[in-house]
Amino acid sequence: MNHMPADWQHWIKENIERGVPEHELVQILTKHKFARKAIDEAMCVVKGAPAKARPSAATGMPTDWQHWVEENLERGVPEEELVQILAKNNFDRMVIAGAIRGVKEAQGNRAPAVETPEESEILEHGIVLGSSNIVCTSDRDVPILVEYESPQVILFGNVLSPEECEQLIALAKPKMSRSTTVDDDSGSASLHENRTSSGTFFNINETPFIKKLDRRVAELMQLPVMNGEGLQILNYGVGQEYQPHYDYFPPKLPGSAVHLRNGGQRVATLILYLNNVEEGGETVFPELGLSIVPARGNALYFRNTMADGTEDTLTLHGGAPVRRGEKWIATKWMRQREYR
Repeated sequence: MNHMPADWQHWIKENIERGVPEHELVQILTKHKFARKAIDEAMCVVKGAPAKARPSAATGMPTDWQHWVEENLERGVPEEELVQILAKNNFDRMVIAGAIRGVKEAQGNRAPAVETPEESEILEHGIVLGSSNIVCTSDRDVPILVEYESPQVILFGNVLSPEECEQLIALAKPKMSRSTTVDDDSGSASLHENRTSSGTFFNINETPFIKKLDRRVAELMQLPVMNGEGLQILNYGVGQEYQPHYDYFPPKLPGSAVHLRNGGQRVATLILYLNNVEEGGETVFPELGLSIVPARGNALYFRNTMADGTEDTLTLHGGAPVRRGEKWIATKWMRQREYR
């Protein structure tokens, strides 16, 4: 369209006042078949209007933002685009999901409603990153060091302090035993030559210290704490490795059924590096040509499933053999639903 209707100009004005980046507005308007000339002219007109104060980080959805959600759903803007914009404006994912569901119910739309992660499966996109290179959790500012788009792979720095890394290792040492893998046929835990580390688990919120870490990790992964399996601590000595594998449960394998019944698929993984490895021990993604060197306090996130929920085979990954020193890591797996 070569002309921008008044209601769309009003929509542009509201979003610019809220601090939504112009390039995101341009993308949405272009998808609605507006000509670039009409978009540019409307931007010039609107940008002269006085701006209202931008809302601070919210614990709920203010009325004006609910109205914004309603208007954009009526215009046919995809929910995923609304989620991304709201997340960049510091709204919690559960608040976003609840607001979208409430608006759709009020409109009388009986299509499957967007449900909060506590009630159903998680939203199918991965971590939603804002324009900042820092992700703020409730108790720590975490820098983004590396980002790979598809599959979504993110290396975070400063997720754990040196003291927290040492405390995790000290708590785990008395409990360590030979690591196991999931048997393809039975689903039971079994020893396998492809995995030569030793390890242990901590239950969700097992101690105040573990509870603090579970919360931080959940906030970083943007999923509920109760969707997570307990933190797994692993130790690799010289020559030990974990050959390339998938973290998700292949649905066609008989042994996967017992695991999928409890919490659904493993949709995301976070590997926390607890020490600096002298040589070797990289996390490798053979299909991506990607190799991550362990560094104490850093954490590697990757999304195991695609937007439609199917398993992403590009997430094939492994732990390269340690050539000198040892490697300590903590792993958090997140499920589609609450894991019991």
